[in-house]
Amino acid sequence: MRTSEKQVKPIEIDDINIIENEKTKKAITAAALGNAIEWFDFGVYGYVAYVLGKVFFPDASPSVQMIAALATFSVPFIFRPLGGLFFGHLGDKYGRQKVLAITVIIMSISTFGIGLIPSYETIGLWAPILLLIVKIVQGFSIGGEYSGAAIFVAEYSPDRKRGFMGSWLDFGSIAGFVLGAATVALITHAVGEARFAEWGWRIPFFLALPLGIIGLYLRNRLEETPVYQQHSEQQAQKSKPQKFSFKEIFVKHKRSLLVCIGLVISTNVTYYMLLTYLPSYFSHNLGYSEAHGALIIIAVMVGMLFVQPVIGYLSDKFGRRPFIFIGSFSLIFLSYPAFVLLNSGVNYQIFIGLLILALSLNMSIGVMASTLPALFPTEIRYSALGIAFNFSVVIAGLTPTLTATLVETTHNLMVPAYYLMICGVVGIATAMYLKETANKPLIGGVPIAHNIEEAQELLEEFHETIEQKIENIDQKIQELQQKRQKLADKHPDIA
Repeated sequence: MRTSEKQVKPIEIDDINIIENEKTKKAITAAALGNAIEWFDFGVYGYVAYVLGKVFFPDASPSVQMIAALATFSVPFIFRPLGGLFFGHLGDKYGRQKVLAITVIIMSISTFGIGLIPSYETIGLWAPILLLIVKIVQGFSIGGEYSGAAIFVAEYSPDRKRGFMGSWLDFGSIAGFVLGAATVALITHAVGEARFAEWGWRIPFFLALPLGIIGLYLRNRLEETPVYQQHSEQQAQKSKPQKFSFKEIFVKHKRSLLVCIGLVISTNVTYYMLLTYLPSYFSHNLGYSEAHGALIIIAVMVGMLFVQPVIGYLSDKFGRRPFIFIGSFSLIFLSYPAFVLLNSGVNYQIFIGLLILALSLNMSIGVMASTLPALFPTEIRYSALGIAFNFSVVIAGLTPTLTATLVETTHNLMVPAYYLMICGVVGIATAMYLKETANKPLIGGVPIAHNIEEAQELLEEFHETIEQKIENIDQKIQELQQKRQKLADKHPDIA
């Protein structure tokens, strides 16, 4: 019988990639700023949806106005998978840094463009059409933003700190939302609700352009990720560079795709429920002013900012899966009590209800940026994550519209709680199939450390792991030999 042995080169200290903390910090800052711009728009849009309904759909009833404005928010999510496919392919072929520089400027220009659109009274039906077109362009660019930013941070982060480093990406998301919501509240307070509805709502959208220019400047100054550079060098040395098709992603990485989709749906539904739908829920269904509802949620979001890095740090110690389970169980058992508190009409109870939902969300988003990129190998990471993430976001992005419609048709203010409970079940089911990735190198990459001392520790751990595996194999061989001997003693004619 012909046998062949594959020679495996043992890992050495030179095989461990050492990335200085300063480079990692710059990468995180640039990536998080782009995410902040994305969620700045979500924060603004969520709080001005009630006003936009009046500006762009004046002939409709108040309920239809709100649903129409939220639908304009949700429809562009359909185009995010196309953006994920397009920018994901470019990111795997030409590099992460170049693509992220493109997405941040398209995203900021399209957000700025919303503020330029005339009202329905000025140009008629063209007003909502232009709003939808701008949101579609925005959705297309965002399709390559989060997945690329998460990959960029993950590929720059040491293996032992990937959870902590990745948590700052969604810190940027929450900070962007808080900034957007706070901007709306401040402008509303400064000019009054009447003037805000007339022209003040445009100001927050205009602020996206200078933020985008800063983001573009920071991203253009960054080097390509060390992981992608190593991959490119390996490809250049091959006589036939490795090629892949989208079919390969769906065939060879089906499990990872499904896990990614489940995690993103359960997390982002909660995200959009809390940050985009609830502002309109407070103003339209519970009768609060836009500013009052905004201030309560902003206070909770500020608290989330401080919890976020803590969750990331702890996930490096205890793993990602425990926090996903905790967050999912919290949604199942605490969503209903949380919405009972939200509907109480008492400020401190409303605050507690929001805090419950926020902490449940923190548990999941604190580990998403470190968990999702680790599901796929380097050569397809951007494409695969772009497909799975943005397909999931299509479903999650419909949350504000579907929830508003269900509340209006059923007249049941607890519908959002049931919605979140279902997402909790999805989160648990998905987490059961998730392999733990904490403190492990990314698939297709070498171990990463932030200094030579940590690199030596990683090398020692690697050798100890190999030795333990060899001992386990030797033990299995001995057990099999003992079983064989027992069988031989019982059946000497066979032996």
